[in-house]
Amino acid sequence: MHQSQTAIRILLVDDHQIFLTGLRLLIEKEPDMIVVGTASNRAEALALTGVPDPELHLRAVRLGALGVVLKLDPPGFLVKAIRKVHAGEMWLNRPMISTVMTELIHARAKKMDSEALKIAELTVREREVIALVAEGMRNRQIGERLFISEKTVRHYLTSVFDKLGVADRLALMIYAFQHGLAKIPTADPQVERTKTALRTS
Repeated sequence: MHQSQTAIRILLVDDHQIFLTGLRLLIEKEPDMIVVGTASNRAEALALTGVPDPELHLRAVRLGALGVVLKLDPPGFLVKAIRKVHAGEMWLNRPMISTVMTELIHARAKKMDSEALKIAELTVREREVIALVAEGMRNRQIGERLFISEKTVRHYLTSVFDKLGVADRLALMIYAFQHGLAKIPTADPQVERTKTALRTS
């Protein structure tokens, strides 16, 4: 039994005792690994599986598994996977990586579609109000610029907050910059020239 303080400590969980014994012998051949215990409750384990079902493996990853190793994989795969996961990396086979990447791409596209639908609901006037908020204008200033009352500005903002799912003006500004509803303000060229003159004088 390895007693090193730096050894990778491993708990084995499987409902087949013979399989557990074989795993323990395989792992304890490695000088930097130690099996600290075994259990037969499969519900406690997420990684090692004999079922080649990508959906099941994907569910394990969603639940927090950092590695998925099939029982049909070569023994060396398990050792490599343990070291990778211990180092903070993920261990997935190529089909699994492809599945995960596909899901991430679809999730991102779905989120983008969702935001596009929100933005499409905005009226022209609401977009104008958003752009002015992003410039740092207060309600009174926005009202004066658009020739509407402060009460009407507040009405538009309430509608915008509801449509875009943002809580306040700051969140609205960030959202506007992220989704192209407003341009991030640039420094005033005249101010920059003044700063340069002061630095060089």
